[in-house]
Amino acid sequence: MSQIEMVISDFGGVLTTPLFEAFASVQDRVGIPPKTFGEALRNLADEEGDNPLFQLERGEITEKHFQTQLADGLEPLVGHRPVIEDFGLLLFEALDPNPGMIDLIREVRRDGFRTALLTNNVKEWEATWRSMMPIDEMFETVVDSAFVGCRKPDPRIYQLTLERVGLEPDQCIFIDDMEINVDAANELGIHGVHFRETAQARAEVHALLT
Repeated sequence: MSQIEMVISDFGGVLTTPLFEAFASVQDRVGIPPKTFGEALRNLADEEGDNPLFQLERGEITEKHFQTQLADGLEPLVGHRPVIEDFGLLLFEALDPNPGMIDLIREVRRDGFRTALLTNNVKEWEATWRSMMPIDEMFETVVDSAFVGCRKPDPRIYQLTLERVGLEPDQCIFIDDMEINVDAANELGIHGVHFRETAQARAEVHALLT
């Protein structure tokens, strides 16, 4: 019999459609080549010593500051300064809920397991992403990187989550679409599930719970 008591889920890319598709859509709508956002952010990280997106997700800079930095990084790559003030709006317009994973959370709750959400996110986007699904009905605890000052895969954010729910690592499953985040959870003794597609993730979670 499994000793697992809780399923902890990521948000974007697990409970929603893939993030890489949403970022591709934003780049298309802004009118810049594919993967340019990533290149600009890597260049800025090399210059400044940290990735502005990571700073945004830790709540260290505002969305407006991030947009300015991103425009600074994009300008030399695309030959003009793109208009990206609607970055967050465009991103969420390109994301849809993932019914299969939302149903999984509801199913495990119905079966008596506890659930929590652990997300790398942005303060200014909170109302938008929470409006996509009934977060407070689905999860007893929400840990949002932007409000706790650290982000996955930093071990501290997993430890903080465990402290908040009062459980040991081996009592929890963690689902994420980023392998680096799953690896970090595994290193702490949490049962990591790398989300690649819905049927695969559902099957792995059910196998761990039985």
